[in-house]
Amino acid sequence: MKKKASRATTEDGVQEIWKGLHGEEGSTIPLLQKVQSKLGYISPEALREIAEAMGLSESEVYGIATFYSEFKLTKPGRHQIKICMGTSCYLGGGKELLEHMSRELGIKPGRTTEDERFSLETVACLGCCSKSPVMAVDGVIYGGLSPSSAESILAHLESEP
Repeated sequence: MKKKASRATTEDGVQEIWKGLHGEEGSTIPLLQKVQSKLGYISPEALREIAEAMGLSESEVYGIATFYSEFKLTKPGRHQIKICMGTSCYLGGGKELLEHMSRELGIKPGRTTEDERFSLETVACLGCCSKSPVMAVDGVIYGGLSPSSAESILAHLESEP
């Protein structure tokens, strides 16, 4: 039998996730999912706690978390920008859109700005191929974008308090 979590994580509210944890084999992914649902990402502290709770090494848990693209290891920004890289979007200007947004934000895809306002990600497909290139901002889809139209969306977000 694997170890039960013995200490609370430093993240507020995450200790609730450990309640009822039995360290059963196969529960690492559901545990990662619960932590990410609570925090929005898998923090280094949470990763250590999961490893301890499951009786695994940190590198084993890190390997699981990095294998699956659904898990994020960096804290997301207040505004999450996802640029579609599906075939239609890519051919319709998605690559240029991504490069422009990356320059404007000063971050590479998969990163968050220093002020934690924006995260930039690529996605395989947003399912709006007829509107390519497409970008989602906080879950709202914008299609038929040019770098300048995407920049105006970004400017509107930057003007928010």
